[in-house]
Order: sequence, then C-alpha cells, then structure tokens
Amino acid sequence: MTEPTPPSGQDTPSLPDQMLQRRRKLDELRAAGVDPFGSRVDGLTSTAAAREAYAAGGEGAELRATLAGRLTAMRLMGKSVFADLKDGTGRLQLYVQANALGEEAFAAFKRLDLGDIVTVDGTVFTTRMGEVTLKVEHYRLLAKALRPLPEKWHGLTDTEQRYRQRYLDLIGNDEARAVFARRFAVIREIRRYLDERGFIEVETPMLQPIPGGAMARPFETYYNALDCAMYLRIAPELYLKRLLVGGFERVYELNRNFRNEGLSRRHNPEFTMLEVYQAYSDCAGMMDLVEGLITTVAQNVLGTLAVRSGDGVEISLARPWRRATYAELVQERMGTEWPGLPLPEKRARARAAGLDIPDALPELEITHEVYEKLIERTLQAPTFVTRLPAALVPLAKRCPDDESVVDVFELEIGGQEIAPGYSELNDPLEQRRRFQEQARRTAGTAEEQSGRIDEDFLVALEHGMPPAGGMGLGIDRLVMLLTGAASIRDVILFPQMRAAQPKVP
Repeated sequence: MTEPTPPSGQDTPSLPDQMLQRRRKLDELRAAGVDPFGSRVDGLTSTAAAREAYAAGGEGAELRATLAGRLTAMRLMGKSVFADLKDGTGRLQLYVQANALGEEAFAAFKRLDLGDIVTVDGTVFTTRMGEVTLKVEHYRLLAKALRPLPEKWHGLTDTEQRYRQRYLDLIGNDEARAVFARRFAVIREIRRYLDERGFIEVETPMLQPIPGGAMARPFETYYNALDCAMYLRIAPELYLKRLLVGGFERVYELNRNFRNEGLSRRHNPEFTMLEVYQAYSDCAGMMDLVEGLITTVAQNVLGTLAVRSGDGVEISLARPWRRATYAELVQERMGTEWPGLPLPEKRARARAAGLDIPDALPELEITHEVYEKLIERTLQAPTFVTRLPAALVPLAKRCPDDESVVDVFELEIGGQEIAPGYSELNDPLEQRRRFQEQARRTAGTAEEQSGRIDEDFLVALEHGMPPAGGMGLGIDRLVMLLTGAASIRDVILFPQMRAAQPKVP
C-alpha cells in the first residue's frame, strides 16, 4: 500500500526522483497558467470506434477524431513524436509534429510523462508501416500522473499487487480487462435471460436482524438507531420467499452476500449471488432453468459451449447435463455396501481413503466429508447431484418416496458447486420443526436457539406460500468457469485481502 500524495508545494525530500520530477513539472505547468487537471471533453470518439470508422471509410477517406486516454508509450524522433494512447476500448498510435503543433506546444508535449491523461484531436491515417494512427493537431492535458506506472506497465507480475492495486492491473493488463469485460457481459445476459421469461429483479435487505437462508457464520454489526445487533446477510432467500407470499410469482436478486469464513482460491467472504424463485415450479423446473440460463449465457458471451477450467480441464456445456443422486455418487466411490455399514467401519474406510475423520463425527457428516472431499472435485462435466440428505437442507421439501432425502440439486461444474436448487418447503409447521432442529445443532441455550429462528418468516409462511422452485447461482464461480480463471480473486475487482503494512512512498 502507498501513502497519500502530499500537495506539490510540500517539502517532500524523501520521494523518489521520478516523483519529484513529476511534481516539478506540475508546478511548472501551473506557473505557466496550464491546468494540469483539465475538464470536460466534448465530441469524444473511442479508439475502437475511430479504427472502425476509418476502416469503413475506405482508402483515401479523411476522418477527423477527438480521443482521450492515457499515454502508455512515447518515442521521440527529433521534430516528431510517436506515442500510444490507451482508452477503455484499446490503443491507438499518435503522431505528433512540431510543425503541426507549433514549437512551444510541441516542447510541452515532449515533457509529458507516461501515465498522463490527455485529449487529442486530428486526422486518422495509415503509416508506411501499416499502422492506423492519429496525426495530432491539438492536445490538452486532463490529468497529470504524479506517480509512474509500474516498470512493466503492460502487466504486473506481483500477484498480490495486482489484487491490491487493481487499477494498475487494469491499466496495463489487457487480459485482466478482458476478464472483467466478460464478467459484466455475463451479468447483462443473465438479466436479459430472466427478464425475457417474466422474472422481475427485486432488492432485499443486506442488514438483517436474524441471519438466515443458509448455514454460515455471519458478519455482525450494531445498529445504533435501533439499539440492536444486526448481521450482513448470508443469503436473501427468506425475504425473496416473503415476496412469493405477497404475490410476486417470479423474482430474482443479483447482489452481494457475506460470510465470515475462510479465504481460498474458490472463496471470498463477500461474493455475488443470483437467487431465483418461481411459484408453481419445483426442483426439476429449476434444473431446466439454470441449464438453459448457463448454456445461453455461454453461447452469447463466448460464442461456444466449450470452456477450459482454471485447472486446464476441457469442459463441454452441451446439453443435456448428467443427473445423479447423492447416494449413487457416494456408492460409486465407497462401494454399494456403504449405506449398510456400521459407523466404525464407515469411519475406518473414510480414513483409509485419506480423510481426517474425528472420532466424534456423526455418520451423516462422515458421508458428507466423503462427498465434499473425494467426489465433488471429480465432477468436471456439468452434473446435477440430487436427493441430498434432509438434515443438510432445512429449507427444501422432502422427496415423497423417501423422507430421508430432500428434493434438491447441487450443480457441479469443474469440480466445484456452481448452483444449488430446491423444491421449496412451504409447510410452515414443518419449517418450524426444521428451524428448531437446526438451532439445536448450532446454538447453545434455549434462548440462543429461539433467537436463531426467524418468526416473521414463519408468520409469512402461515399466510400461505405457493409451491415453488428456488435456485442460487454463484456469479463469481460462473465467471471463473467462463474465463478459465484459476482463482476467485481474478474475477472480483477488489477481493478481500489481509491488511498490508504501509510503505514509503
């Protein structure tokens, strides 16, 4: 991390030479009556649009353009300068001549630094080397860069610096810009897909009095005006279901969730989630919805259904996707006799498979450790894992043919969960029993247990919620899949990081 930049007039003998030189240039500009932090520019064209318009005009056509962007390269050649101007759409070469600008303006241009932001206007042409170039007739400084770009501005090699100073990564790393451009396109396509199918986008509270909708440790804060503890939401589920009760039959929310848990290449405590609820649907309907959504988004954004995971595995998203029950997958890995084995034998087999199984771990959690540690990572091709144990999912309906499992799916792609979906539980009495059982497992005293139960949500259910399907989709993980990113930090603009010690300067 860097310290704030002091005013140019302040005594700063400890600054590096390059920064001192830039401060002196700043003072010289102001002394000459030049505003080093300019104002609005009208009639702008992007570098990409200028290239496109020039190509469309054909040979011999004259195109005038006004551009603005950052200087990323300068090559001095006597009475002329070749420079690179980079904006949000790409790069365009500039050709600057003393006889076009005048000696004084040309000399001032040569004193500009890499990283300075300028606006230029002139005529587009093609050089003898075949490069599309703008012949500059006028320019104006818009922002003096007081710090130099990194030595290798075309791509930071320090991974931590890339995450901490994302703005530098975006300036110099076209691949990073492309990843985030793809992320934004994915989100646009998701909204378009759902909007076209009659879903409406809604907003629900991020500060909640009871953290609900998922099993996770919340971030806690304090609401001074109400004199009570509040929690950053771990999921919007219970509020979205209230909207089903209220008569909004197809709703979705695309927003942040927060879980006060670990950091890893697949986990960030602040993450983006899509949640969708559809009245009169069910788990099967949600499988069809998410399968159609992801394949449509991939085709529209990537132009293909073939992707490569961050681990280098080739994955086809072509439909139909595999559907397998939780029990089938466990038995494939641990043997068909697994369900009938006594607890000591299950514990021994799990340990023999390389798992760390404490003596006190219950039978259900031993099996889930097998699934999470030994099976999930092997599911590279899209796979709907269905019929999970009821104790793992307190908000879903039980399967009518087997009450020990619930009518849910977990969509696995590339060895990680991308989306869970349910046939939503709408029986308020059964929901209360599930909440109470969940509270007994996670809370201590009776008072603490009752404080974990969202009574207002149960009251809403008692007014009648239609049968519904619900689905969540991890946007960050989906973008990882569609960009081939190896870490979730590569697809989040500003990922959470440990605090760094300040550096001078």
